[in-house]
Amino acid sequence: MAVVSTSMNSVIAARYQTGISSSGSPILRQKSLTGIKNTATDQDIYDVASVLFSLLQYPLVDVRRDNRFTLVNE
Repeated sequence: MAVVSTSMNSVIAARYQTGISSSGSPILRQKSLTGIKNTATDQDIYDVASVLFSLLQYPLVDVRRDNRFTLVNE
């Protein structure tokens, strides 16, 4: 039997720096934004994350896109 993959949606995982520890390492936090359409381009997702996180006082470190799929064994 073959497994059929159906694309659902994407999740944006954005990491940002909230400070520096006493040892000099960056203190990082992550925020996930769900319900992103799977048809959104990578550039669109990056642009939206950049604009949203520019509203914070903390710098954006990186943006990750996690695509979600439903797998069904047929």
